[in-house]
Amino acid sequence: MHIQPDTAIDLQLHTTYSDGRWSAEQLFDYLAQEGFGLVAVTDHDRVDTVARIQLLGAQKRVVVIPAVEISAEWHGKMADVLCFGFDPHDQALRAIADDVRQRQQNNAELVYEELQRRGYHFPHPQDLRVAGDCGKLLLKHGYVEDWPRALALITDAGYREMKADMHETVEAAHRSGGVALIAHPGRGLQEPQEFTYYTPELLDQVRAEVPLDGIEVYYPAHTPEMVEMYLSYVQQHDLLFTAGSDSHGPPGRMPIKYRADMCRRFLERIGVQVR
Repeated sequence: MHIQPDTAIDLQLHTTYSDGRWSAEQLFDYLAQEGFGLVAVTDHDRVDTVARIQLLGAQKRVVVIPAVEISAEWHGKMADVLCFGFDPHDQALRAIADDVRQRQQNNAELVYEELQRRGYHFPHPQDLRVAGDCGKLLLKHGYVEDWPRALALITDAGYREMKADMHETVEAAHRSGGVALIAHPGRGLQEPQEFTYYTPELLDQVRAEVPLDGIEVYYPAHTPEMVEMYLSYVQQHDLLFTAGSDSHGPPGRMPIKYRADMCRRFLERIGVQVR
């Protein structure tokens, strides 16, 4: 496969298959209209939807590389892992994604039942995927005023983070023919309650145990200083890097047109020649 250096790409997008706000069909209507040439739809823990998303992309003439964002952890630290270029029909990575999703759903049902027992009444949603959905219901029905209060309430009702092991995730991605990178490594500096801030020193510690292929360098929450720091790090250690908007659809952040030649080495690693 060949693309031009100025082809518009975005390597982290989400749809309603996970926590996005628009369907895959709506996303690709937008991508085609805006002239994107290659994208990665990285819905959380959804390897099972990759093939149908690739088909949809082909119908809209937008190249879609196989991708997923696995909810993972490393020694208790949040470590979302972006996996790319794998065989979507291989069971190694899909088994991990399916297991995380099932545990998240089981926990969501537990939290929902406990909230009902405590007198918080709202209809059971058709698609209760994660306990955070219960928090959204609390907000929607006026039981709490803001997300911190909703989070505190569902946590007290039994909400727990359900994650895969980072090392097992990376190994599974490799067995499935793909590569694995840490998502938004700098996000934890602004949101320490939810994310881990991966400094170069912490990245060294992780890489001493986990055979990561790289990190997501270009990301909207990364300051210019962070981008420079992470670029220096990947160059020093001969790692791959990607660029992604982490768009979940309107009314929030929209897809970003990064140039393909920004991520030339990564793309060529997964079989896309930039010429």
